[in-house]
Amino acid sequence: VCLIGVILLLFSIAMPKFKIVQDLMDRLNLVTQENLEGILVTRAFNTERFEQERFDKANRELTAVNLFVNRAMATAMPIMMIIMNVTTVVIVWVGVKQVSSFQMDVGTMMAFMQYAIQIIMAFLMLSMMLIMIPRATVSANRIVEVLNTKVGVLEAKEAREYDKNFKGSIEFQNVSFHYPEGEGDVLRHISFLAKPGETTAIIGSTGSGKSTLANLIMRFYDVTEGEILVDGIDVRAVRKKDLRNKIGYVPQKSNLFSGSIRSNLTYSDKNTSDENLDKAASISQVTEFIESKEEGYDSLISQGGSNVSGGQKQRISIARALVKNAEIYIFDDCFSALDLKTEARLRDALKKEAGDSTILLVAQRISSIIDAQQILVLDNGEIVGKGTHQALLKSCPVYYEIASSQLSEEELTL
Repeated sequence: VCLIGVILLLFSIAMPKFKIVQDLMDRLNLVTQENLEGILVTRAFNTERFEQERFDKANRELTAVNLFVNRAMATAMPIMMIIMNVTTVVIVWVGVKQVSSFQMDVGTMMAFMQYAIQIIMAFLMLSMMLIMIPRATVSANRIVEVLNTKVGVLEAKEAREYDKNFKGSIEFQNVSFHYPEGEGDVLRHISFLAKPGETTAIIGSTGSGKSTLANLIMRFYDVTEGEILVDGIDVRAVRKKDLRNKIGYVPQKSNLFSGSIRSNLTYSDKNTSDENLDKAASISQVTEFIESKEEGYDSLISQGGSNVSGGQKQRISIARALVKNAEIYIFDDCFSALDLKTEARLRDALKKEAGDSTILLVAQRISSIIDAQQILVLDNGEIVGKGTHQALLKSCPVYYEIASSQLSEEELTL
Protein backbone atom coordinates (compact mmCIF):
# COMPACT_ATOMS: atom_id res chain seq x y z
CA VAL A 1 0.00 0.00 0.00
CA CYS A 2 2.83 2.39 0.87
CA LEU A 3 4.67 1.62 -2.38
CA ILE A 4 1.53 2.08 -4.48
CA GLY A 5 0.87 5.39 -2.71
CA VAL A 6 4.40 6.63 -3.50
CA ILE A 7 4.09 5.53 -7.14
CA LEU A 8 0.72 7.23 -7.62
CA LEU A 9 2.02 10.43 -6.02
CA LEU A 10 5.06 10.52 -8.31
CA PHE A 11 2.91 9.67 -11.32
CA SER A 12 0.55 12.58 -10.64
CA ILE A 13 3.49 14.97 -10.22
CA ALA A 14 5.64 13.77 -13.10
CA MET A 15 3.06 13.32 -15.87
CA PRO A 16 2.16 17.00 -16.46
CA LYS A 17 5.76 18.10 -15.88
CA PHE A 18 7.14 15.78 -18.55
CA LYS A 19 4.82 17.37 -21.13
CA ILE A 20 6.09 20.79 -20.07
CA VAL A 21 9.69 19.54 -20.43
CA GLN A 22 9.02 18.45 -24.03
CA ASP A 23 7.41 21.81 -24.90
CA LEU A 24 10.28 23.73 -23.33
CA MET A 25 12.80 21.54 -25.16
CA ASP A 26 11.05 22.44 -28.44
CA ARG A 27 11.25 26.10 -27.51
CA LEU A 28 14.96 25.87 -26.72
CA ASN A 29 15.69 24.06 -29.99
CA LEU A 30 13.69 26.68 -31.90
CA VAL A 31 15.64 29.56 -30.36
CA THR A 32 18.95 27.78 -31.01
CA GLN A 33 18.06 27.07 -34.64
CA GLU A 34 16.96 30.67 -35.23
CA ASN A 35 20.18 31.97 -33.67
CA LEU A 36 22.33 29.77 -35.92
CA GLU A 37 20.41 30.37 -39.14
CA GLY A 38 19.98 34.10 -38.54
CA ILE A 39 23.45 34.81 -37.20
CA LEU A 40 24.24 37.31 -39.99
CA VAL A 41 21.02 39.24 -39.34
CA THR A 42 21.71 39.18 -35.61
CA ARG A 43 25.17 40.65 -36.11
CA ALA A 44 23.95 43.19 -38.65
CA PHE A 45 21.44 44.65 -36.19
CA ASN A 46 23.69 44.28 -33.11
CA THR A 47 21.13 42.16 -31.27
CA GLU A 48 23.55 39.58 -29.86
CA ARG A 49 22.66 40.54 -26.28
CA PHE A 50 18.92 40.23 -27.00
CA GLU A 51 19.40 36.76 -28.51
CA GLN A 52 21.57 35.71 -25.55
CA GLU A 53 18.84 36.78 -23.14
CA ARG A 54 16.22 34.98 -25.22
CA PHE A 55 18.29 31.78 -25.14
CA ASP A 56 19.01 32.17 -21.40
CA LYS A 57 15.31 32.58 -20.65
CA ALA A 58 14.36 29.44 -22.57
CA ASN A 59 17.25 27.53 -21.01
CA ARG A 60 16.44 28.64 -17.46
CA GLU A 61 12.78 27.63 -17.83
CA LEU A 62 13.79 24.18 -19.10
CA THR A 63 16.41 23.78 -16.36
CA ALA A 64 13.95 24.72 -13.61
CA VAL A 65 11.35 22.17 -14.70
CA ASN A 66 14.00 19.49 -15.26
CA LEU A 67 15.42 20.06 -11.78
CA PHE A 68 11.96 19.76 -10.22
CA VAL A 69 11.20 16.53 -12.08
CA ASN A 70 14.58 14.95 -11.39
CA ARG A 71 14.48 15.89 -7.71
CA ALA A 72 11.04 14.29 -7.42
CA MET A 73 12.34 11.16 -9.15
CA ALA A 74 15.48 11.15 -7.01
CA THR A 75 13.43 10.99 -3.83
CA ALA A 76 11.53 7.95 -5.04
CA MET A 77 14.32 5.39 -4.67
CA PRO A 78 15.31 6.29 -1.06
CA ILE A 79 11.65 6.23 0.01
CA MET A 80 11.14 2.84 -1.60
CA MET A 81 14.33 1.45 -0.05
CA ILE A 82 13.18 2.70 3.36
CA ILE A 83 9.84 0.94 2.88
CA MET A 84 11.61 -2.28 1.88
CA ASN A 85 14.06 -2.19 4.80
CA VAL A 86 11.38 -1.27 7.33
CA THR A 87 9.33 -4.22 6.05
CA THR A 88 12.37 -6.49 6.49
CA VAL A 89 12.93 -5.21 10.06
CA VAL A 90 9.28 -5.76 10.93
CA ILE A 91 9.44 -9.33 9.59
CA VAL A 92 12.59 -10.02 11.62
CA TRP A 93 11.12 -8.44 14.76
CA VAL A 94 7.87 -10.41 14.50
CA GLY A 95 9.76 -13.55 13.47
CA VAL A 96 12.13 -13.37 16.47
CA LYS A 97 9.17 -13.21 18.83
CA GLN A 98 7.60 -16.19 17.08
CA VAL A 99 10.86 -18.16 17.22
CA SER A 100 11.45 -17.34 20.91
CA SER A 101 7.96 -18.61 21.73
CA PHE A 102 8.65 -21.80 19.74
CA GLN A 103 5.75 -21.02 17.31
CA MET A 104 8.11 -20.81 14.27
CA ASP A 105 11.54 -22.10 13.47
CA VAL A 106 14.39 -19.96 12.10
CA GLY A 107 14.25 -21.53 8.61
CA THR A 108 10.59 -20.65 8.18
CA MET A 109 11.27 -17.06 9.25
CA MET A 110 14.18 -16.71 6.78
CA ALA A 111 12.07 -18.20 3.97
CA PHE A 112 9.25 -15.79 4.77
CA MET A 113 11.70 -12.86 4.76
CA GLN A 114 13.18 -13.92 1.36
CA TYR A 115 9.73 -14.21 -0.18
CA ALA A 116 8.77 -10.79 1.19
CA ILE A 117 11.97 -9.21 -0.22
CA GLN A 118 11.33 -10.77 -3.66
CA ILE A 119 7.81 -9.39 -3.70
CA ILE A 120 9.01 -5.94 -2.64
CA MET A 121 11.80 -5.98 -5.25
CA ALA A 122 9.19 -6.82 -7.89
CA PHE A 123 7.18 -3.82 -6.73
CA LEU A 124 10.34 -1.68 -6.91
CA MET A 125 10.95 -2.73 -10.51
CA LEU A 126 7.30 -2.04 -11.30
CA SER A 127 7.57 1.36 -9.69
CA MET A 128 10.63 2.23 -11.82
CA MET A 129 8.67 1.29 -14.93
CA LEU A 130 5.72 3.40 -13.82
CA ILE A 131 8.09 6.31 -13.23
CA MET A 132 9.42 5.98 -16.80
CA ILE A 133 5.96 5.61 -18.32
CA PRO A 134 4.92 9.30 -18.04
CA ARG A 135 7.91 10.50 -20.07
CA ALA A 136 7.49 7.72 -22.61
CA THR A 137 3.76 8.47 -22.86
CA VAL A 138 4.36 12.14 -23.66
CA SER A 139 6.91 11.25 -26.34
CA ALA A 140 4.66 8.53 -27.75
CA ASN A 141 1.70 10.91 -27.98
CA ARG A 142 3.80 13.35 -30.01
CA ILE A 143 4.82 10.57 -32.41
CA VAL A 144 1.24 9.29 -32.69
CA GLU A 145 0.06 12.81 -33.48
CA VAL A 146 2.36 12.84 -36.52
CA LEU A 147 1.48 9.29 -37.56
CA ASN A 148 -2.25 10.01 -37.33
CA THR A 149 -2.00 13.07 -39.56
CA LYS A 150 -4.14 12.36 -42.60
CA VAL A 151 -2.56 12.59 -46.02
CA GLY A 152 -4.15 15.44 -47.94
CA VAL A 153 -3.13 14.33 -51.44
CA LEU A 154 -4.38 10.79 -52.03
CA GLU A 155 -3.55 8.38 -54.82
CA ALA A 156 -6.28 7.41 -57.26
CA LYS A 157 -7.84 4.00 -56.57
CA GLU A 158 -7.70 3.05 -60.25
CA ALA A 159 -4.76 5.09 -61.55
CA ARG A 160 -4.41 5.82 -65.24
CA GLU A 161 -1.09 5.78 -67.07
CA TYR A 162 0.43 8.10 -69.64
CA ASP A 163 1.03 6.54 -73.03
CA LYS A 164 4.34 6.43 -74.88
CA ASN A 165 3.42 9.45 -77.03
CA PHE A 166 3.39 11.77 -74.02
CA LYS A 167 3.66 15.40 -75.19
CA GLY A 168 3.39 17.37 -71.97
CA SER A 169 0.60 19.89 -72.49
CA ILE A 170 -0.77 21.53 -69.33
CA GLU A 171 -4.33 22.79 -69.16
CA PHE A 172 -6.07 24.53 -66.26
CA GLN A 173 -9.86 24.37 -66.45
CA ASN A 174 -11.61 26.82 -64.11
CA VAL A 175 -9.24 26.00 -61.23
CA SER A 176 -9.77 27.47 -57.77
CA PHE A 177 -7.78 26.65 -54.67
CA HIS A 178 -7.53 27.52 -51.01
CA TYR A 179 -5.12 26.11 -48.47
CA PRO A 180 -6.41 23.71 -45.79
CA GLU A 181 -7.94 25.76 -42.97
CA GLY A 182 -7.16 28.90 -44.96
CA GLU A 183 -9.55 31.81 -45.37
CA GLY A 184 -10.66 32.48 -48.93
CA ASP A 185 -9.35 31.22 -52.25
CA VAL A 186 -5.71 31.83 -53.15
CA LEU A 187 -6.48 31.13 -56.82
CA ARG A 188 -9.84 31.76 -58.48
CA HIS A 189 -11.16 30.50 -61.83
CA ILE A 190 -7.77 29.95 -63.48
CA SER A 191 -7.97 28.71 -67.09
CA PHE A 192 -5.15 28.48 -69.63
CA LEU A 193 -3.32 26.04 -71.91
CA ALA A 194 0.48 25.60 -71.93
CA LYS A 195 1.56 23.89 -75.14
CA PRO A 196 4.62 21.70 -75.79
CA GLY A 197 7.49 23.58 -77.42
CA GLU A 198 6.36 26.88 -75.91
CA THR A 199 7.24 28.88 -72.83
CA THR A 200 4.34 29.95 -70.65
CA ALA A 201 5.39 32.62 -68.17
CA ILE A 202 3.59 33.69 -65.00
CA ILE A 203 4.14 37.11 -63.49
CA GLY A 204 2.42 39.12 -60.81
CA SER A 205 2.90 40.93 -57.55
CA THR A 206 4.08 39.21 -54.38
CA GLY A 207 1.34 36.99 -52.96
CA SER A 208 -0.66 36.82 -56.19
CA GLY A 209 -0.48 32.99 -56.26
CA LYS A 210 2.28 32.29 -58.79
CA SER A 211 4.13 29.61 -56.78
CA THR A 212 0.86 28.10 -55.61
CA LEU A 213 -0.14 27.58 -59.23
CA ALA A 214 3.15 25.76 -59.93
CA ASN A 215 2.71 23.60 -56.81
CA LEU A 216 -0.72 22.49 -58.00
CA ILE A 217 0.79 21.08 -61.19
CA MET A 218 3.27 19.06 -59.12
CA ARG A 219 0.32 17.96 -56.99
CA PHE A 220 1.80 19.12 -53.74
CA TYR A 221 -1.80 20.17 -53.14
CA ASP A 222 -5.06 19.24 -54.83
CA VAL A 223 -7.36 21.80 -56.38
CA THR A 224 -10.58 22.62 -54.54
CA GLU A 225 -12.45 23.31 -57.77
CA GLY A 226 -11.84 22.64 -61.45
CA GLU A 227 -9.31 20.37 -63.15
CA ILE A 228 -5.64 20.37 -64.10
CA LEU A 229 -4.97 18.25 -67.16
CA VAL A 230 -1.47 17.09 -68.05
CA ASP A 231 -1.46 15.58 -71.53
CA GLY A 232 -5.25 15.45 -71.37
CA ILE A 233 -5.46 13.47 -68.10
CA ASP A 234 -6.51 14.91 -64.74
CA VAL A 235 -3.47 14.89 -62.45
CA ARG A 236 -5.62 13.34 -59.72
CA ALA A 237 -6.25 10.31 -61.92
CA VAL A 238 -2.59 9.26 -62.21
CA ARG A 239 -0.04 8.18 -59.63
CA LYS A 240 1.98 11.03 -58.16
CA LYS A 241 5.19 9.19 -59.02
CA ASP A 242 4.21 8.90 -62.70
CA LEU A 243 3.24 12.56 -62.86
CA ARG A 244 6.44 13.84 -61.24
CA ASN A 245 8.60 11.59 -63.41
CA LYS A 246 7.48 13.73 -66.35
CA ILE A 247 8.41 17.05 -64.71
CA GLY A 248 11.73 18.77 -64.07
CA TYR A 249 11.10 21.10 -61.14
CA VAL A 250 13.24 23.94 -59.79
CA PRO A 251 11.79 25.41 -56.57
CA GLN A 252 11.83 29.06 -55.61
CA LYS A 253 14.28 28.38 -52.80
CA SER A 254 17.23 26.39 -54.11
CA ASN A 255 18.11 23.45 -51.92
CA LEU A 256 21.29 21.40 -52.23
CA PHE A 257 22.11 18.23 -50.32
CA SER A 258 25.38 17.47 -48.59
CA GLY A 259 27.64 15.41 -50.81
CA SER A 260 29.24 16.38 -54.12
CA ILE A 261 28.21 18.37 -57.17
CA ARG A 262 27.79 15.06 -58.99
CA SER A 263 25.50 13.59 -56.33
CA ASN A 264 23.34 16.72 -56.46
CA LEU A 265 23.11 16.71 -60.25
CA THR A 266 22.30 13.00 -60.44
CA TYR A 267 19.66 13.32 -57.71
CA SER A 268 16.96 13.42 -60.42
CA ASP A 269 18.43 10.52 -62.42
CA LYS A 270 20.92 8.17 -60.76
CA ASN A 271 21.74 6.42 -64.04
CA THR A 272 22.47 9.48 -66.15
CA SER A 273 25.61 9.64 -68.32
CA ASP A 274 28.54 12.05 -68.01
CA GLU A 275 27.57 13.53 -71.37
CA ASN A 276 24.13 14.38 -70.02
CA LEU A 277 25.72 15.99 -66.95
CA ASP A 278 27.93 18.12 -69.16
CA LYS A 279 24.94 19.14 -71.27
CA ALA A 280 22.83 20.12 -68.25
CA ALA A 281 25.75 22.04 -66.72
CA SER A 282 26.33 23.87 -70.01
CA ILE A 283 22.68 24.91 -70.35
CA SER A 284 22.52 26.14 -66.74
CA GLN A 285 25.79 28.10 -67.16
CA VAL A 286 27.48 26.27 -64.28
CA THR A 287 30.25 24.61 -66.33
CA GLU A 288 32.79 27.36 -65.61
CA PHE A 289 32.20 27.05 -61.87
CA ILE A 290 32.60 23.26 -61.95
CA GLU A 291 35.78 23.43 -64.04
CA SER A 292 37.28 25.97 -61.63
CA LYS A 293 37.19 23.30 -58.90
CA GLU A 294 40.15 20.93 -58.63
CA GLU A 295 37.89 17.90 -58.18
CA GLY A 296 35.30 19.01 -60.74
CA TYR A 297 32.01 17.17 -60.35
CA ASP A 298 33.35 15.42 -57.24
CA SER A 299 33.83 18.73 -55.37
CA LEU A 300 32.12 18.66 -52.00
CA ILE A 301 28.88 20.49 -51.24
CA SER A 302 28.34 21.17 -47.56
CA GLN A 303 25.00 20.89 -45.78
CA GLY A 304 22.43 23.17 -47.36
CA GLY A 305 24.96 24.30 -49.97
CA SER A 306 26.48 26.80 -47.54
CA ASN A 307 29.88 26.71 -49.32
CA VAL A 308 28.50 28.02 -52.64
CA SER A 309 26.93 31.36 -53.54
CA GLY A 310 23.23 31.92 -54.16
CA GLY A 311 23.71 32.13 -57.92
CA GLN A 312 25.81 28.96 -58.03
CA LYS A 313 23.24 27.18 -55.92
CA GLN A 314 20.44 28.20 -58.28
CA ARG A 315 22.38 27.13 -61.37
CA ILE A 316 23.16 23.73 -59.85
CA SER A 317 19.46 23.34 -58.99
CA ILE A 318 18.52 24.19 -62.58
CA ALA A 319 21.09 21.70 -63.90
CA ARG A 320 19.66 19.03 -61.58
CA ALA A 321 16.24 19.47 -63.22
CA LEU A 322 17.69 19.48 -66.73
CA VAL A 323 19.52 16.18 -66.13
CA LYS A 324 16.09 14.59 -66.04
CA ASN A 325 15.40 15.38 -69.72
CA ALA A 326 11.76 15.86 -68.83
CA GLU A 327 8.85 16.69 -71.11
CA ILE A 328 7.77 19.48 -68.73
CA TYR A 329 9.94 22.01 -66.89
CA ILE A 330 8.71 24.24 -64.08
CA PHE A 331 11.01 27.07 -63.05
CA ASP A 332 9.59 28.75 -59.96
CA ASP A 333 11.29 32.16 -59.86
CA CYS A 334 14.68 30.46 -59.91
CA PHE A 335 16.51 33.08 -62.01
CA SER A 336 16.36 35.79 -59.36
CA ALA A 337 19.96 35.33 -58.12
CA LEU A 338 21.42 35.37 -61.64
CA ASP A 339 22.78 38.48 -63.30
CA LEU A 340 21.04 39.57 -66.50
CA LYS A 341 23.89 38.42 -68.77
CA THR A 342 24.01 34.91 -67.28
CA GLU A 343 20.23 34.68 -67.32
CA ALA A 344 20.09 35.65 -71.00
CA ARG A 345 22.63 32.96 -71.92
CA LEU A 346 20.73 30.40 -69.85
CA ARG A 347 17.41 31.21 -71.51
CA ASP A 348 18.94 31.04 -74.99
CA ALA A 349 20.55 27.65 -74.24
CA LEU A 350 17.31 26.40 -72.68
CA LYS A 351 15.31 27.40 -75.74
CA LYS A 352 17.80 25.66 -78.02
CA GLU A 353 18.26 22.42 -76.09
CA ALA A 354 14.84 21.99 -74.44
CA GLY A 355 12.70 23.67 -77.07
CA ASP A 356 10.36 20.68 -77.49
CA SER A 357 9.40 20.61 -73.80
CA THR A 358 6.59 22.50 -72.12
CA ILE A 359 8.23 25.24 -70.06
CA LEU A 360 6.38 26.99 -67.25
CA LEU A 361 8.35 29.96 -65.96
CA VAL A 362 7.41 31.88 -62.81
CA ALA A 363 9.29 35.16 -62.63
CA GLN A 364 9.40 38.64 -61.13
CA ARG A 365 11.57 40.25 -63.80
CA ILE A 366 10.17 41.28 -67.16
CA SER A 367 13.51 40.45 -68.79
CA SER A 368 13.02 36.79 -67.84
CA ILE A 369 9.69 36.42 -69.65
CA ILE A 370 9.81 38.99 -72.44
CA ASP A 371 10.30 36.31 -75.14
CA ALA A 372 7.68 33.89 -73.79
CA GLN A 373 5.00 32.76 -76.25
CA GLN A 374 2.34 33.18 -73.55
CA ILE A 375 2.43 35.37 -70.44
CA LEU A 376 -0.14 35.05 -67.66
CA VAL A 377 -0.58 38.06 -65.39
CA LEU A 378 -1.86 37.19 -61.91
CA ASP A 379 -3.39 39.69 -59.53
CA ASN A 380 -4.99 38.63 -56.24
CA GLY A 381 -5.30 35.05 -57.43
CA GLU A 382 -6.95 35.82 -60.76
CA ILE A 383 -5.68 36.01 -64.33
CA VAL A 384 -6.06 39.63 -65.38
CA GLY A 385 -4.03 39.36 -68.56
CA LYS A 386 -2.97 36.74 -71.09
CA GLY A 387 -0.86 37.10 -74.19
CA THR A 388 2.57 38.13 -75.46
CA HIS A 389 4.71 40.92 -74.06
CA GLN A 390 3.68 43.46 -76.69
CA ALA A 391 0.01 42.57 -76.51
CA LEU A 392 -0.10 42.84 -72.72
CA LEU A 393 1.57 46.25 -72.74
CA LYS A 394 -1.44 47.52 -74.67
CA SER A 395 -4.24 45.51 -73.07
CA CYS A 396 -3.27 44.87 -69.41
CA PRO A 397 -2.77 47.83 -67.02
CA VAL A 398 -1.31 45.56 -64.31
CA TYR A 399 1.35 44.22 -66.68
CA TYR A 400 2.12 47.71 -67.98
CA GLU A 401 2.59 48.92 -64.41
CA ILE A 402 5.04 46.07 -63.68
CA ALA A 403 6.88 46.63 -66.96
CA SER A 404 7.12 50.40 -66.51
CA SER A 405 8.74 49.90 -63.09
CA GLN A 406 11.50 47.76 -64.65
CA LEU A 407 11.94 49.03 -68.22
CA SER A 408 12.77 52.42 -69.63
CA GLU A 409 10.41 54.39 -71.89
CA GLU A 410 12.44 53.36 -74.92
CA GLU A 411 12.22 49.69 -74.02
CA LEU A 412 8.47 49.98 -73.51
CA THR A 413 7.96 51.40 -76.96
CA LEU A 414 10.17 48.87 -78.77
